[in-house]
Amino acid sequence: MSLTEPSAGDRKAAEYRIEDLAHASGATVRTIRAYQDRGLLPAPERRGRANVYRDTHLARLRQIADLLDRGYTLASIKELLEAWADGRGLGGVLGLVAEVHGPWTDERADRITRAELTVKFGGRPDDEAVAEAVELGVLERIPGREDEFLVPSPQELMVAAELHAAGVPLSAISAHLRELRGQVEQIACRFLEFTTEHVFARYLGHRPPTDEDAAEAASLVRLLRPLAQQTVDAELARAMRMFATRHLEHHLTAAGVPASQTAPPGRASVVLPASTISAVELLVGPDNLAAFIAAAAEREVQKRTLDAYASSHPNK
Repeated sequence: MSLTEPSAGDRKAAEYRIEDLAHASGATVRTIRAYQDRGLLPAPERRGRANVYRDTHLARLRQIADLLDRGYTLASIKELLEAWADGRGLGGVLGLVAEVHGPWTDERADRITRAELTVKFGGRPDDEAVAEAVELGVLERIPGREDEFLVPSPQELMVAAELHAAGVPLSAISAHLRELRGQVEQIACRFLEFTTEHVFARYLGHRPPTDEDAAEAASLVRLLRPLAQQTVDAELARAMRMFATRHLEHHLTAAGVPASQTAPPGRASVVLPASTISAVELLVGPDNLAAFIAAAAEREVQKRTLDAYASSHPNK
């Protein structure tokens, strides 16, 4: 694709009505008008009661179509075209946009037929569940292929299938994914705010950035891309280990399993009197019960350690 405007010598007297422009560009009349409303396409020349479009409009429509095929959003395309209009080169900007729009995971998309999907989820067709999966983006429809879907994340689909096989209803899986997605999106936004503040602000302060700044920012995106997932993986593993242990101990103890058998190997477990647990719950609430008891125990250990040290090392 050439992102250079036709030179003055190339501009012929070609003129188009909007219907002719639509035919020449492959866009619809409605799309052309929408692009004008969003500032992506210059307004036509008004001649009497008619709107006249020229080759520059045709070239712009082809540029937009090409960028859309590359995966850019209309908002990103507008920024690129504005940069072009300001006389800036687009090499660095395109590189940065391509880097940001590139894959943020090594996982590759796959395809699955409706029949395979039915087998994977218990053997009973469920059009409502399929529609829900499409709405969530777990499945994507393929134009012209009613019985086949694109699977952007085969791993996510596999997790859903395993949960369903374990007895979790599909409606519950969808609800959980919606909740989880909201929480993960907050983490992603916070990571982007953090890195923008401390890393990218110096490159993105220009509107649009220079080629040099954009190229350097793209290099940093490649460098920092895996850090978000690595950090979340490590913290999720830590949190799962901590809460899964507490959760299991709680349910096994409630089921009558001796507390000593629910503790990790080599570590003793202490059963507190019910009256003590009730008193702590009234003090800090049930959600903070375990944390409060752990903190109180740690404080007592530290106090006794200091007392023992002071007793064994009296002032002389």
